[in-house]
Amino acid sequence: MKKQPTSRMCFVCGESNPAGVHVRFYEQEDGSVLARFTGAEQHQGYPGRMHGGVITAVMDETIGRAIMVRYGEAIWGVTAELTVRFRQPVPLDVELTAAGRIISEKNRLFEGEGELYLPDGSVAAEAAGKFVKLDMQKLGLFDPEQEQWYVRPD
Repeated sequence: MKKQPTSRMCFVCGESNPAGVHVRFYEQEDGSVLARFTGAEQHQGYPGRMHGGVITAVMDETIGRAIMVRYGEAIWGVTAELTVRFRQPVPLDVELTAAGRIISEKNRLFEGEGELYLPDGSVAAEAAGKFVKLDMQKLGLFDPEQEQWYVRPD
């Protein structure tokens, strides 16, 4: 599995963000992206359960990163629309896995879908969305060096 870069302060992947989820992303041979993370107390909604907004953010980034498998780090997926279906509560303090993949692609857009899995392999959430393919250089404010955008060892 090829590990994808993470950044300094992103809420989902930011290594230095004290409130962040610290998700690690891996490219799969089938073109999908696998995400691994453990929710902490600051990510809770109800006591002992991960907040639905945090789950949504993780699913958004996991699916959006699938475009990088095809085009490398130069093209990012920027969310245009996202729907999440919550199937069961998500506990904190256990390692979780999310998967995301592209299901269709056009010139400027792609559609993707993904799942969040509990440690027993059951699906806790499903997501589907539409994403705009955007050249990283057009994001303007993103400075890879300043944001410490690189692959960190596990």
